[in-house]
Amino acid sequence: MAIVMILCVSCKEQPVPEFIDKKPQKDIVMENLLTRRSVRQYTDEMPPKEVIEEICKAGTYAPTGMNKQSPIIIAVTNKEMRDSLSRLNARVMGNDSIDPFYGAPVVLVVLADKDTSYTYVEDGSLVMGNLMNAAHAMGLGSCWIHRAKEVFESEEGKQILADLGIEGNYVGIGNCILGYVDGEYPKAKERKENWVYWVK
Repeated sequence: MAIVMILCVSCKEQPVPEFIDKKPQKDIVMENLLTRRSVRQYTDEMPPKEVIEEICKAGTYAPTGMNKQSPIIIAVTNKEMRDSLSRLNARVMGNDSIDPFYGAPVVLVVLADKDTSYTYVEDGSLVMGNLMNAAHAMGLGSCWIHRAKEVFESEEGKQILADLGIEGNYVGIGNCILGYVDGEYPKAKERKENWVYWVK
């Protein structure tokens, strides 16, 4: 079973994409942040391992409270495990007839050890944000799928962690699904008024 567990940075350095040289770096970063959307329709094509590794690497560089690095990422590309996680997630929803992962072939499960840092939820959430933004920058769609907490509180979820040799008081934070977008990329909705309040 080909399950890759990312516990630390071990990815090779990748060459800088050519398009970065054609645009100021700050503009590229802002463009990625402003154009990323949640994708809920995917092809079944598996992204290259090197791309998934780069996305995971971005996740490992998310800020964490006191740099205690409480989160871990379980990178699932094995279809059997992916489908098992989907089934467990759907069961939490109370609807066994759907795929909560929208057909995405990759699931990056983010968990965090609550005994490592009291900011474990925030730490894991920042990892999720990095994963989604990195996926967009690498040309993939992504979406945060909830219920990781409930799945890994279940006996089946605990057994998955045990089978992977993961020890600690880990809590599921989120599932970042990845894949190639099937159809048109979603458009942004209008931003609400009064997002920002200035104190001058």
